[in-house]
Amino acid sequence: MIAGISHLVRLARTGFVFAREGVFALVDTRPLPFPAKTAIALARLFERPTAKDGSSRLAAALTKLGPTYVKLGQFLATRPDVVGKQIARDLESLQDKMAPFPQSEAEAVVAAAFGKPVADVYASFGPAVAAASIAQVHRAEVAQEGVNKPVAVKILRPNIERRFKSDLDAFFYAARKAESLSIEAQRLRPVEAVDAHPLGDDGNGFPAGSRRALRDG
Repeated sequence: MIAGISHLVRLARTGFVFAREGVFALVDTRPLPFPAKTAIALARLFERPTAKDGSSRLAAALTKLGPTYVKLGQFLATRPDVVGKQIARDLESLQDKMAPFPQSEAEAVVAAAFGKPVADVYASFGPAVAAASIAQVHRAEVAQEGVNKPVAVKILRPNIERRFKSDLDAFFYAARKAESLSIEAQRLRPVEAVDAHPLGDDGNGFPAGSRRALRDG
């Protein structure tokens, strides 16, 4: 019961962001029953006057909702059978770039991973040079035989595993509810779509529960 309420709260936030970004304007309401048409009309009352045009509204909303939604959008770009060809094409432009988290947090993650201060691990540890939905990369140097060797340090965003798990649980909850209430949803198999994609896997096996800070020579 409590889990269901938690999922509903997360999904309500998603719906609000969709409404604000004008995503519901993309929905063809003609074949929908009257209650659904009414709900979408009410949702559109929250639409921002400056909402983006066209299907880029969906990409904007997914970006605002965070890493899990960005990954979901990128996956759905490969599933035109679920979202339609037009939306799938527009989602192909969805970028996996996000603002970096603070340097102090990155250093705290490194210190926790190695069990000692950053200065004891790296001769130098610079600011992030690239940041994506799951991790960011820092330039650093390690001292080896009296010579500072440049390395790249990839650090997972703090609490990213917990956030992905919570969002994924909400996705599955919504998918199961949709399939239980709609024959059309059963045809599209949203549960299978969510289950088939390893959301959060950035090519390094995330979430694998391994070290948060990786030193790459």
